Amino acid sequence: MKISGVDIRPGNILEYEKGIWKVAKTQHTQPGKGGAFMQVEMKNLIDGRKTNVRFRSADTVERVRLDTKDFQFLYAEGDDLVFMDIENYDQISLPADLLGDAAAFLQDGMQVSLEMWEDRPISVQLPEQVEATIVEADAVVKGQTASSSFKPAILDNGVRVMVPPHIESGTRIIVDVYEKTYVKKAD
Repeated sequence: MKISGVDIRPGNILEYEKGIWKVAKTQHTQPGKGGAFMQVEMKNLIDGRKTNVRFRSADTVERVRLDTKDFQFLYAEGDDLVFMDIENYDQISLPADLLGDAAAFLQDGMQVSLEMWEDRPISVQLPEQVEATIVEADAVVKGQTASSSFKPAILDNGVRVMVPPHIESGTRIIVDVYEKTYVKKAD
């Protein structure tokens, strides 16, 4: 689907110069002389390159819709992660860096969504929140005020998060995967 250069929004997936790009930021600029344009910061979903491009209102660009398929995480094998298609049980092996920092939150049997472009996986989406166990939590400093009462803790996957002072080692908590923040105590 073709869209005008000024209709580009953050989160759009675009086909530009024979690549697939995800829009990170946009800024509409109207200089005193000349026509208005949209300054667009994009990241290539295939090779990770970043670029800044100016699109005028007369420019058109192809907006891409990605297919989403549900997969289940099976196991890690070296630097690769193995997933299984939950419809036909086909297995696929992907590099761990495709997930970035979120890879630390993968758990055996976790259901994830793979975004596919022309049957090629280009990104993996984990659930927004996961349950994790705290293995190490700092002691509460006596007299600490409520405004700065969060303390560092380490989860069973090695990720460091800030938690409220009443959370102790061994507690199960819910963590936001992409923000790496404490959400609440698990039931």
